[in-house]
Amino acid sequence: MKIGIDVGGSHVGLGIIDEEGKLLLKNEMDYLFHNEDMSEIVVDSIIGLIYKTIRENKIDKSEIELIGVTFPGTVAGGVVVKAENLGIENLDVEDKLKTEFNVPIYLQNDAKSAAKAEKYFGSLRDYDDALFLIIGTGVGGAAFLGGELLTPKRYSGLEVGHMVIQKGGEKCNCGRNGCFEAYASMKRLKLKIQKEFNLPDIDGINIKKFMLENKDNKKLNNILDTYIDYLTLGVCNLINIFEPEIISIGGSFAHYKEILVDRLEKKLLERKELYNKDTIPKIVVAELKNDAGMIGAVIE
Repeated sequence: MKIGIDVGGSHVGLGIIDEEGKLLLKNEMDYLFHNEDMSEIVVDSIIGLIYKTIRENKIDKSEIELIGVTFPGTVAGGVVVKAENLGIENLDVEDKLKTEFNVPIYLQNDAKSAAKAEKYFGSLRDYDDALFLIIGTGVGGAAFLGGELLTPKRYSGLEVGHMVIQKGGEKCNCGRNGCFEAYASMKRLKLKIQKEFNLPDIDGINIKKFMLENKDNKKLNNILDTYIDYLTLGVCNLINIFEPEIISIGGSFAHYKEILVDRLEKKLLERKELYNKDTIPKIVVAELKNDAGMIGAVIE
């Protein structure tokens, strides 16, 4: 039995995965987010969720053969080097989990993990040159060229959320100004809508409901158009570098397909930011949606 763990900005997701990449069951646990070091809270949540899941499903601990864990941020050698959105630096996840579970622990970046799941079992399986973007609390990415995942020797690489798209722009959690993530994350869009419409701290489902109910509101459409302008700028930079056949977008962005994807495709059709203007890659949302990270976590 393989367990895939997907660590997010506000919760931990767990999936039990079979050899064919099928999700047999899943569970999740929210944690109280704060801006300080979340290391202890996240590790305790992972361990607690595993024990809770195997207890509730009458699974013996000895049946666990591998635990794969994904994190938003830079990972290397079983260590989360940094995950700014969780305030984490140099967290040895492999060592801490092996203390509890004497099985192989496989740690990787969340975007790379989800990208592999989409390549093996989802939206990218029929393409050799492809980009995967995960847009949620932050922005992450992965690229396939010739069917192979681009994998640097050091760290996890392809930190697309931290390319600067606005010199001297808004402060990003990484410490730089004007990062793609500071303008194109779903978290930033949600906070902007809440602020402009004086909304309470509501979840993504209710933000989506608000957008649909106010689809003709001029102020809301201006906010969405500005968001898409920045998203398009970053996406076009990536298209110019990698020339993908397809771009798949996961994370919470995937739940807003009918609101955001058409706007993005329309903006790309203007071709203003593209170097090669004759072709535009296909834009899709991740087929596996929020399950992609858990499934990809156990793909070595």
